[in-house]
Amino acid sequence: MERRKIEIMDTTLRDGEQTSGVSFSTSEKLTITQLLLEELKVDRAEIASARVSDGEFQSVKSILNWAEANGHSDRIEVLTFVDNGVSIDWMVKAGARVQNLLTKGSLNHLTYQLKKTPEQHFAEIKHVIDLAATNNIITNVYLEDWSNGMRNSPEYVFQYLDFLVTQPVKRIMLPDTLGILTPKESFDFLKQTVDRYPGIHFDFHAHNDYDLGTANVLEAVKAGVHGLHLTVNGMGERAGNAPMASVVAVINDFAPDVNIPVSETSIYSVSKLVETFSGVRIPSNKPIVGDNVFTQTAGIHADGDNKNNLYFNDLLPERFGRKREYALGKTSGKANIEKNLQELGLKLNDADLKKVTQRVIELGDKKETVTKEDLPYIISDVLDSSMYEEKVRVDSYVLMHSMGLRPSATISVIIEGEKFEENSQGDGQFDAFMNALTKVYTKKNMNLPNLVDYAVRIAPGSDSDALCEAIITWETTDKKFITRGLDSDQTVCAIKATQKMLNII
Repeated sequence: MERRKIEIMDTTLRDGEQTSGVSFSTSEKLTITQLLLEELKVDRAEIASARVSDGEFQSVKSILNWAEANGHSDRIEVLTFVDNGVSIDWMVKAGARVQNLLTKGSLNHLTYQLKKTPEQHFAEIKHVIDLAATNNIITNVYLEDWSNGMRNSPEYVFQYLDFLVTQPVKRIMLPDTLGILTPKESFDFLKQTVDRYPGIHFDFHAHNDYDLGTANVLEAVKAGVHGLHLTVNGMGERAGNAPMASVVAVINDFAPDVNIPVSETSIYSVSKLVETFSGVRIPSNKPIVGDNVFTQTAGIHADGDNKNNLYFNDLLPERFGRKREYALGKTSGKANIEKNLQELGLKLNDADLKKVTQRVIELGDKKETVTKEDLPYIISDVLDSSMYEEKVRVDSYVLMHSMGLRPSATISVIIEGEKFEENSQGDGQFDAFMNALTKVYTKKNMNLPNLVDYAVRIAPGSDSDALCEAIITWETTDKKFITRGLDSDQTVCAIKATQKMLNII
């Protein structure tokens, strides 16, 4: 059976730019348009509103110059207004070829905003459509507030549509402007409209005020619409528009008789670019494109994935250019650790794996961020610690660093059951700690080894809240040796490495 083709029109650069605080530059608009049409492969892109500003005009000209050179002119659309041809003049100067004419789709808007009769409004619309045709501009028509029109004044909506279908209009676009529709209403209103006007192309434009945008779009597809308006990351005024990623996934998985052109594997990269350009961060739990949505956290889920992919669904991350990850934290089990070790090409025996798992859980309890890249450090720390019997323990310490005063440390150390307390100053917090420790060992008539090298590192790709590792090289009269310490605080790393040294000597 041949699948029904549905057009996808992206309006990230027009309706999406109405997101509070968002304004794309000319170069950003051009880059996004190129990605939308050539990488994401949407059918059409609505890139601007006419008459907004000189900057908008320059953006439109730049995009249209590129579109003309690459055969995309008819895929670039601009929002226009019923303004006696002012928008048409703007379109001609910019070189635009498709207008999306904003008109009134509810009697309420017509009566109280325009204060005109339907006949007056229709006459003015006809004048603009005729002007567009004279200038070889294709016309699509928006029925603003159509959803409220169908709820409260359906007789006006059908009076208007009866007129509109007689005009040289390519598409009629039906927006849920205020995001008020339920899925049932979306289906009923659109089915009624599509059935009444066979052969007419209808688009549906959903908003997300009740978080029903994606559900309403699916019902619109079932009702027989011919086109959908979406935005990358669901950008748009108030709660935004129906999100591209979710809608594409839902249609591909739940509307098998429908064909849409969008390249799923490009969704994530385009989403991240729009996030960067807009400055609007993607929630980590946002379906398809959020940072965490393909991350298994619970150990039981990782275990199930090892046993016939028990926790997989049809939303495989590879579809969207991503991969599944296994979080490391307090809910991690051995299976989570093993999954991450496999990616690093590492393997541990059961006893060592158990120790590493326990260490990851301890760090997670402290709300430390643990990444896959931290695992080699954790392994080194855990296995190194198990090589000696712990006879010395740094029981507690207070480190002070104040402007204008030398750093100081007060420490409590337990050596084979005996407790010692000392304090000292130094050139830094760790130097003060070592000076206090030296006092303790002087009391024991013991010498500490010399510190000959000190390095701190974090895992590649980590950030400021990552685990770090201190690597300290010590030297006695007869040998050199290295100890490591692991923590999110650099000084604490060094103290942990020092405690290992105390036990080794």
